[in-house]
Amino acid sequence: MTNQNEVALQKDITDTVATRITEMQTEGLALPEHYNYSNALKSAFFAIEQVKDRNKQPALKVCTKSSIANTLLNMVIQGLTPAKTQCYFVVYGTELQLQRSYFGTQAVLKRLNDVKDIWSEVVHEGDTFEIGSHRGRTTVKEFEPKFANQDKPIVGAFAAIEKADGEIVYTVMTKSEIDTSWKKTKSGGAVQREFPQEMAKRTVINRAAKAFINTSDDSDLLTQAINDTTSNEFEDDSKSIKQAEPVKVQRLEEKMNMKPKVEAKEAETVEATESKVEPKQEELLKVPNFDRDEGVENSAGDDEYPF
Repeated sequence: MTNQNEVALQKDITDTVATRITEMQTEGLALPEHYNYSNALKSAFFAIEQVKDRNKQPALKVCTKSSIANTLLNMVIQGLTPAKTQCYFVVYGTELQLQRSYFGTQAVLKRLNDVKDIWSEVVHEGDTFEIGSHRGRTTVKEFEPKFANQDKPIVGAFAAIEKADGEIVYTVMTKSEIDTSWKKTKSGGAVQREFPQEMAKRTVINRAAKAFINTSDDSDLLTQAINDTTSNEFEDDSKSIKQAEPVKVQRLEEKMNMKPKVEAKEAETVEATESKVEPKQEELLKVPNFDRDEGVENSAGDDEYPF
């Protein structure tokens, strides 16, 4: 794809998404204060230009226009931007997908009316940690980490979501549960073993977000966008594509009657076969990022990792 074509594609999709966002704002969509979605879209396209699929083909060349538009719409609804390492993009077959970082998940959850704060902690061997139960919900009764235990084995992790009324909703995972999640990742847990503390935090906070969103009474548009992106972050059997079995791609803009300026053939069913689309064939934006459970090695060699 030539640079001229890329510019035309960017303008076409950006105009479509911007128009729909303006319409949605008149219908009640509220974006975060100081969030400039025009700047976020520019940042997103700059990021997408760096993304390639597993065959080293540019995302803008292999991905459908409608999937790119859907991804950018999803990003804006959640108030995210790759400029703050809140999200990044992956190629899956001919589809572009949005995935949130640890910071992005915290940011979108804090946008919910009932959420005051969210955080996660890792429990090491020797730490004081005791759970309990209140009205059928798991609670953390006591947690006292010790500096001397930081290099000891991880025995678990927990996430806490503080609601506006002061109630704290806990999600607790044992190391065995965390390991089970990591085994499903593309790297087979290699990145997780190298950065176990931060990756354990990410795993449990994603689990907490997934459970909490489904009980939220916030805007359907926002919660649907959060759920759609959260599902992209978890590897499960639903991503397996059987040979010669057509896959109907459900798009966010279809749910909201969005009509992007895309070719009709790109909105049709994607005929996927194992020879063309293999499960988990995703490539990360090549920036310093070990955020994903699937993680890839940092190509920039920076010393700090935005989990």
